Amino acid sequence: MNKRILLAGALGAIAMFVWASIAHMVLPLGETGFKEIPSEPAVLSSLQASLGTQSGLYFYPGLGLPADATREQKNQAMRAVEQKLATTPSGLLLYHPPGAEGFSARRLITEFVTELAEALIAVFLLAQTRISSYAGRVGFIALVGLAAVITTNVSYWNWYGFPTNYTLAYMFTEFTGYLVAGLVAARMLGKSSPMALSKAA
Repeated sequence: MNKRILLAGALGAIAMFVWASIAHMVLPLGETGFKEIPSEPAVLSSLQASLGTQSGLYFYPGLGLPADATREQKNQAMRAVEQKLATTPSGLLLYHPPGAEGFSARRLITEFVTELAEALIAVFLLAQTRISSYAGRVGFIALVGLAAVITTNVSYWNWYGFPTNYTLAYMFTEFTGYLVAGLVAARMLGKSSPMALSKAA
């Protein structure tokens, strides 16, 4: 990967990071779809009493199966859960015990490194094409972003019941991040052919 691609990816990642900061700290996009729990102290006390220090992603209602359950037992449990859904609440619960890390430099760095990887992959793919127009290059990275944002978000909405407004807001935020990265990276790469980019120092 040559210096020009690396620079375009880095600048694109900075643009993504700036946009994500605006979306979450200035605009309401980062809060869309979230609600606070009524009677929170009582609920949190109950969760801590039940789960203690066992951080994890929980689903309910559970199957109630032993670790060595057979295929037939799993099938029976799944049928039982289907019946439970008509009369009991269901969902996912992400739980962390007391002492979890809040807003920190480590998390900001992790976020930026993630966006750097995303931008570099998109720019590298763009550099392999023969798209000559600026709009076409921006559109290519936007399409890469579109594929990325629908990969998990739509499935989470469909299978796990993630709120529609949360899903749309998160997809919009992520897609716009790719778009602004494309606006910067496409300008940086210019109209060089894949062969020229591969030979560049």
